[in-house]
Amino acid sequence: MGTIVVVGAQWGDEGKGKVVDLLASEADVVVRFHGGNNAGHTLMVGSELTVLHLVPSGVLHAGKVCVIAGGTVVDPEVLIEEIESLRKRGFLSDPSSLKISEQAHLIMPYHKAIDLAREKRRGSGKIGTTGRGIGPAYEDKVARTGIRFVDLIDETLFRAKLERNLREKNLYLRCVLEEKEMSGEEILSRYLRFRDLLGQYVTDTALYLHRAIGEGKRVLFEGAQGMMLDVDHGTYPFVTSSNTVAGGVCAGAGISPRMVDEVIGICKAYTTRVGSGPFPTELDNELGERLREEGREFGSTTGRPRRCGWFDAVVVRQAARLNGLTGLAITKLDVLSGIDPIRVCRAYRYDGAEFAHVPANERVMAAVEPVFEDLPGWKEPLGDLRRLEELPAAARRYIHRLEELTGTRVCMISVGAGREQTIRL
Repeated sequence: MGTIVVVGAQWGDEGKGKVVDLLASEADVVVRFHGGNNAGHTLMVGSELTVLHLVPSGVLHAGKVCVIAGGTVVDPEVLIEEIESLRKRGFLSDPSSLKISEQAHLIMPYHKAIDLAREKRRGSGKIGTTGRGIGPAYEDKVARTGIRFVDLIDETLFRAKLERNLREKNLYLRCVLEEKEMSGEEILSRYLRFRDLLGQYVTDTALYLHRAIGEGKRVLFEGAQGMMLDVDHGTYPFVTSSNTVAGGVCAGAGISPRMVDEVIGICKAYTTRVGSGPFPTELDNELGERLREEGREFGSTTGRPRRCGWFDAVVVRQAARLNGLTGLAITKLDVLSGIDPIRVCRAYRYDGAEFAHVPANERVMAAVEPVFEDLPGWKEPLGDLRRLEELPAAARRYIHRLEELTGTRVCMISVGAGREQTIRL
């Protein structure tokens, strides 16, 4: 297996959790390298549904080490709730199976208050934030005023940084956002309790990963969100606050680029997006509603209904280029059964010109027209199929066409939510 990075090749919610869960059976270590609890991975094992927000998906396999790396931002209260929920089900009984980077930044109560207040003030210009404080936490990280786990372990240092930050945050909350100020002593008391519960997991995860890879351990890096939500390469400003592309692994986890063997991109057989922002292939009609209902397209973190549309090969082709994809995992192919024809966007058209890349100009991206081609559909249900040759001929042609349009080989096809409902190539 070596070292594999799994990333989303669309706008997130592609089914990365299931793919990581499958690959984790062959891994020794599973790593979350960016983002926060604004992302959720939904796993179906047997009849049991598990939704994870911070703990890597490998936790459902015995004997795996789960790492929350330094590129993440962590709400300690949410993490504690997740750990306790998993423990009740028999997972994470060994404390050494979870490691939290001492360099990971903490999401503080003022981050969430600022996040929610800003979004409220944007009115119709909302960007669709989850309100979990992710963006403001990354802002403090870049502004060099963030508070890390290593600071929390040192009570004197934590108190000093908290007091310094609150002087500025309370002024901003009161005078600019017209919100209530926050109590430093209350936050201090809460976070010291969090320290007592999480301190046993905190370590130098970059050093741990360097040694693990050097020893030949099989390491799986789990991306959150999708490539088109990358803060540098996505549909800015309708993006998240971290680097979601495979290159973010090196900075977020603290490993060398030479340590990455493969990059697997995950995409649905159609396209979805949550929140605001451009979506050229969106189906705002009965067919879009059908995809939403049959695909159970509701956010695992927020419960928000996802916008649905046809497969956008322009987006996935860009993901292949930016991430250096060595393989593509197609999820939810079964949802397309009974739809005929099936449309695929192969290019965009704007101002009379046709092009095959995602434009950076947000005004242009909002106005592009998709250039579609139609492919024949199939009627047969796919959930019980386990081999490529068992798929209907039209479904095989569809997969082959996606390979051609994205320039990437398909290595896995999901035909249902269950672990076993997977065709591996």
